[in-house]
Amino acid sequence: MFKNKKSGALGVFITIIILILLVILTNTDNSNLSYFENVASTLVAPVQNGLIYLKNKINGNNTFFTNINELKKENESLKLKNNELEQSLRELENIKTENATLKEYLNLTQKYGDYSTIPGYVINRDISNYSKTIVINIGKKDGVAENMTVIANEGLVGHIISVTENTAKVQTIVDSGSSVSSLMSTSRDSIVCKGTLEENSILKAMYIPTEAQIIQGDSIETSGIGGIYPKGIHIGTIKKVVSTENVIDRYAVIETAVNFEKLETVLVINNQ
Repeated sequence: MFKNKKSGALGVFITIIILILLVILTNTDNSNLSYFENVASTLVAPVQNGLIYLKNKINGNNTFFTNINELKKENESLKLKNNELEQSLRELENIKTENATLKEYLNLTQKYGDYSTIPGYVINRDISNYSKTIVINIGKKDGVAENMTVIANEGLVGHIISVTENTAKVQTIVDSGSSVSSLMSTSRDSIVCKGTLEENSILKAMYIPTEAQIIQGDSIETSGIGGIYPKGIHIGTIKKVVSTENVIDRYAVIETAVNFEKLETVLVINNQ
């Protein structure tokens, strides 16, 4: 009986201790426990992450990494296809340019069907203030010779001044050393169109007859006099008339039909 009383007292004592501890823990500031929680989290987190990885591995959830590799391969394939498409586009542009050139040649040969012509295109140009010449890709082997007339779709370009086996140099009508015997289409009066040191599309019409009526916008064409240029090839139009104190010295500014800065395809007239 004494032992039972002793055991009961011990149980009551333990219960009281537990209650006291619960009260203390309940009233303790949570911030004081956060340190221990952080330490526990630091120790437990790596183990937890490893277990999660193993779980995902087992469940087949590692496809994310597989997808990245597949995307890399797909990206490389798309880059290769893009390069192939760009190459095809360049080839298509080249074909388009060649077709445009052939079409222009066809238009030229139809327009100047009365002449025996040799087609060519510009491979070099020196359109500066002092020299306005171009080089074309046809020469002696193609039947080209000095003093042959060179024309474009818009009109007169110039004449051949030197020839090699495969190329020819052309003095354009806008060169300062060029002179072309011409006619005003309306009055049929003779004038001489000379190249200038000014713009690349400007000629100076000189030696205008005193009685001639000059009309702004009138067309100018070759007269056929001089032995180089055939008659009737379009040169340009009268842009303005410049009067002087002496009527003999008056002149007109001619805007050429050909844009020499953008000239690409030409025909050489075999007028020999």
